[in-house]
Amino acid sequence: MRKQQGLSLIGMILVSAILIGIAIVGMKVAPSAIEYYTILKHIKAAAASGATSVAEIQKAYDRHAEVDETPSITGADLDITKEGNQIIIFVDYAKKIHIAGNVSICIDYSGSSSGVKRPIE
Repeated sequence: MRKQQGLSLIGMILVSAILIGIAIVGMKVAPSAIEYYTILKHIKAAAASGATSVAEIQKAYDRHAEVDETPSITGADLDITKEGNQIIIFVDYAKKIHIAGNVSICIDYSGSSSGVKRPIE
C-alpha cells in the first residue's frame, strides 16, 4: 500500500491564510515603495534641471511632485548640497503603514540624486 501524500484541509487553510496575509501586506507596502521611486525620479530631474540656487531646485522638485501627487516630501524637505560642479539632493523620510488593529509598519526611506549614500556626520 502506498502512503497518502499532500495537504490536509486544515493544512491547506493554514497555508492559504499565510499567503493571504503576505499578499495583504504586499498590497499595502507596494504604493509606498512606488512613491519612493517616484520621489527619486523627481529629485534626479530637479538636480539635472540646470537650477543653480536652492530655491530654484526646490521649486523644480515641487513642480514634478505636483504632477505625480507625491505628498510625502516637499521641496523644503530636501537636503541640497554641491560637490564640485555637481548638485546632489538627499532625501530621508519615514512612512508609517497601518496593517490591521495595532499593527503598523514603519519604513525609513533614504536616497539621493546621484545614488551615493549620505556622508556620516
